[in-house]
Amino acid sequence: MIKLETAAEQAAPHHPDLGAVRTMMAADRTLMAWIRTSLSMLSFGFTIYKVLQGFQDAGRPMDENAPRNVGIFLAVAGTLAIVMGTIEYWQTLKQLRMLEHFRLMQPTMIMALLMCASGLFLCYGIVTTLF
Repeated sequence: MIKLETAAEQAAPHHPDLGAVRTMMAADRTLMAWIRTSLSMLSFGFTIYKVLQGFQDAGRPMDENAPRNVGIFLAVAGTLAIVMGTIEYWQTLKQLRMLEHFRLMQPTMIMALLMCASGLFLCYGIVTTLF
């Protein structure tokens, strides 16, 4: 017996794969956690730099380059964190696009790319002032 589709069934919208949608939302949350971690490391690096510099200016005995080294370490670590998180997100997005169509430029991806650029500029600025 042949079943004839009604006009409503033919015009029915595409229902997305809910598993892919949930995975996409989980990937978004993971990337937002990477962004949060990176931002914390970048700002904490600047704060530690200023605090240690204040101790140094107050005459506390410490290595002359300690504030700079701690600041550089945290700025580079924060930048690496956001770059790694963005790469991981991009790979997940590429795999999910095989199952379901998702826009490539999700809002979380745009924010992560802005954070990557900011971190890279910060690291570049720190390194160029050293030499």
